[in-house]
Amino acid sequence: MTENQISSVVQTEIENTLLGGERKYTRADIAEKSGLPLERVVQLWIAMGFPVHTDPSAVVYTDADLDALHLITSLTEQKVIKPEMEVAIARTLGQSMSRLAEWQVAVVNSHILDRITSHSDSEDPADLEVIRRDARSIAAQTVPTLEALQSYTWRRHLAATAGRSITGPTEETTSRTLAVGFADMVGYTSLTRRLGIEELTTLLEEFESIATDIIARGRGSVIKNVGDEVMFSAQTAEDAAHIALDLQHAFEAHEDMPELRIGLAWGSVLARYGDLYGSVVNIAARLTSSAHPGTILVDTAMTGMLDGDSEFRLKAIRSLRVRGFHKLKPHALRRSADVQPKER
Repeated sequence: MTENQISSVVQTEIENTLLGGERKYTRADIAEKSGLPLERVVQLWIAMGFPVHTDPSAVVYTDADLDALHLITSLTEQKVIKPEMEVAIARTLGQSMSRLAEWQVAVVNSHILDRITSHSDSEDPADLEVIRRDARSIAAQTVPTLEALQSYTWRRHLAATAGRSITGPTEETTSRTLAVGFADMVGYTSLTRRLGIEELTTLLEEFESIATDIIARGRGSVIKNVGDEVMFSAQTAEDAAHIALDLQHAFEAHEDMPELRIGLAWGSVLARYGDLYGSVVNIAARLTSSAHPGTILVDTAMTGMLDGDSEFRLKAIRSLRVRGFHKLKPHALRRSADVQPKER
């Protein structure tokens, strides 16, 4: 069997393990059984990131899909969420889970292919039944472990986030006053042209690993990673400043990593479905793109919060004219000479 044929068999077996049963419903069937309008079923399905089959009579849905529809609509029925939030929540879940699924499937597939190619001579690695058996066995062993770890991590983050949001479930809790930062690898575009896939993978893994470690140790939160850039937040300006300085120090000490440029801003942001929005976010992004390699720029509000703190040095630089803002008056942030950086 060719590698493509083996992959096809493996995909089928993993799918059967994951989908919670055989595909047996059309979209009209699942709408009827869920008691939802067909348009709403399609809208939720697309929001979760799944394509709608071009053939309305295609049998593509399972009992698990039906259960999922009941679960998400029950949140509305129980008044946990407002009806207008339903699609946005489905979209956020779909986007988050899609990214997790990408690397998890890569792990499982790699493990299965390793098993298939390591069979002894007494067992033909290309035998169809052997491949199916191994795929089912590994999926049955590995998927519950990944699912349990995923559930634990989610619960732990849920507890930590709930601990920070003690003001109660009001509309105002979506607006928070935070420090927002971006850290961007300098020269990433040119690097991608020179590096092979394995080297690029190593670079991104190292970048995300170092950044996540420093942000977590500094009492910050990673909002998202986007290739060569990490977006983070912190409850205090001081924590954000220390995170930025520690990031710069770590990457300067790492000879195989590019330099960083970092922008920080302070103020009120809209926290929505795990992301942050507002002018503070835009200012931090603009400062990052304007910063020279190896430097940290902070906005006026952040400067006011840090001014007078002996651990930091702030130097005014020329005003910036950037898209969306008439004039920004940033300061360059450095560590005071008598303050030693923390070692990782």
